[in-house]
Amino acid sequence: MPSLVEPKLISGNANKSLATAIARRISMHRGMNINLINTRVERFNDAEIFVEVYENVRGEDMFIIQPTSNPANDNLMELMIMADALKRSSAGRITAVIPYFGYARQDRRTKARTPISAKLVANLLEEAGIERVLTMDLHAAQIQGFFDVPVDNLYASPVFALDIKHQFEGGLDDVMIVSPDVGGVARARELAQRIGCPLSIVDKRREKPGEVAEMTVIGDVSGKKCIIVDDLCDTAGTLCKAAGVLMDAGATEVHSYITHGVLSGPAVERITKSVMKSLVITDTIEPTAEVKAAPNIRIVPTAPIFAQAILNIWSGTSVSSLFETGTLGPIYEGLYPQD
Repeated sequence: MPSLVEPKLISGNANKSLATAIARRISMHRGMNINLINTRVERFNDAEIFVEVYENVRGEDMFIIQPTSNPANDNLMELMIMADALKRSSAGRITAVIPYFGYARQDRRTKARTPISAKLVANLLEEAGIERVLTMDLHAAQIQGFFDVPVDNLYASPVFALDIKHQFEGGLDDVMIVSPDVGGVARARELAQRIGCPLSIVDKRREKPGEVAEMTVIGDVSGKKCIIVDDLCDTAGTLCKAAGVLMDAGATEVHSYITHGVLSGPAVERITKSVMKSLVITDTIEPTAEVKAAPNIRIVPTAPIFAQAILNIWSGTSVSSLFETGTLGPIYEGLYPQD
């Protein structure tokens, strides 16, 4: 019988480097070598996905690390097939660690005869055998209610707060947190409160999806170093336009902190050519070579917070404790030394 003394990690192909980094962090915490379960995840010639687990997982507490980022459908199918393989191998509990939850933008019906795809994905994951979900910065918090199993939604803002305090040390009086739209005010306000900075809003009006017609800055940003905060950046058109509007309104610098760097299509080129001094993203989505090479894009690791969250779930302790800077600070001690 398995010893059941350690969490067991398994990864698909969506973000192997993050999964490996999480395993490394857990190994450091536990004082022993914890590797990803030896698994084969491959595609047949007709693109069907096949999974084979080479180790005994009977009765084990399993954590599948797999963001459902581009290609979203392939990565989602990998996740579900891995869950099915583990369920049929008598795993004790299956937790899906989904750093970036794809389809989260389809969380409600915006028009007649349209789907609520996020709810459909929740149903599929549960049917595949997933008994718990761990994710980060869901696009819409109500998606947690789409599941009938526990959902732990981590927040990037405590990590961003540590990074901002480190990067703008001694100059926080000049920093202004900016929400790129009215819908993101709660997220931006929460970060502003953490670092003790004022809040401004860029109000945008869309003519059609993906195209912004007009932007207005609400608040005085003149002479301020503006930090735009959002949960995801796709083609970066809105983000770059907002940065330009803030500079026109008198900002001295514009930086952006975005949790999920989707960065599709012309995004990287737009960001490189924009007035933004820096864009900070996390590694919830595996960055491409183009993203890594961009001079004004910086990547903050999420492995420390995900590793600790996995250990807390495995040991039955609080995950919400990771929302506090006092708890999170020591986890990121190597990156951001504490006073």
